[in-house]
Amino acid sequence: MHRDFERMSSLTFATMGTVVSLRLAYSAAAAEIGELVETVFRRWDEQFSLYQDDSELSRVARGDIRLTDASQGLRNCYALALDWRDRTHGVFTPHRADGVIDLSGVVKALAIAEAGAALSTSGLANWSINAGGDVLVSGQPDDRFEAWESAAGAMPTGHRVAAPSAVSENPEWVVAIVDPADRGEVIASVPLRQPLRAVATSGSAERGEHIWTASNGEPSPFRQVSVFAADIVTADVLATAIVAGGETTLNELTERFAIDVLAVLRDGQLLATPGLRRAE
Repeated sequence: MHRDFERMSSLTFATMGTVVSLRLAYSAAAAEIGELVETVFRRWDEQFSLYQDDSELSRVARGDIRLTDASQGLRNCYALALDWRDRTHGVFTPHRADGVIDLSGVVKALAIAEAGAALSTSGLANWSINAGGDVLVSGQPDDRFEAWESAAGAMPTGHRVAAPSAVSENPEWVVAIVDPADRGEVIASVPLRQPLRAVATSGSAERGEHIWTASNGEPSPFRQVSVFAADIVTADVLATAIVAGGETTLNELTERFAIDVLAVLRDGQLLATPGLRRAE
């Protein structure tokens, strides 16, 4: 874990095939708090990773243990994923094409949510968690947070997070949505204001065509979709669902859920909900 407390408490660690970056207002206990967050992510990864042969979910996938004999935590996670499948009319699914249960669509977001709850329980009001580009924030950034931060080596990194470089009376957490056609460019900078304090991005820009449309199996019409929501699980699930379901699902979900969406079509055209049309 990297620790740099000269200007801010910024802690990074690798997990779940990506990089998690935690930012806190300076605290003497920042290192211990960072270790607590890392433990949360490590526990979720060790239980649910399909890349680790000894994880509980890998054992279920191989048939070593029956789903009905799995831990309550795994069954609860599966039930949550099934609930989201129903709420998205099957566009989001916890099943791969070969029938294997794959809970990656909710696990990272659940780890972020638990880590955020642990920070709040520890008495911290001002923090941001960036897990491979999926971001959850609380409170306001310290005025020393000046540079854009991205999770180097993460997959995928749909956006960066920072506070404004100029100190103001009301500093805000801001995410920069990157251009899927040029990862060095930014297409919008969006403050994470109440009640939408979480953002997740899904698409094919970095990992290729790994999300297919539910209707005909063709590649999604969207190159990238960023969803802003009150909680990170909703943001993450609906970003995946919109990519998979296309414009019909985009229109439906933005009517049913309190979210904002910035979507990039394959031709580079941007689609934005009204709440984001003032994004810079």
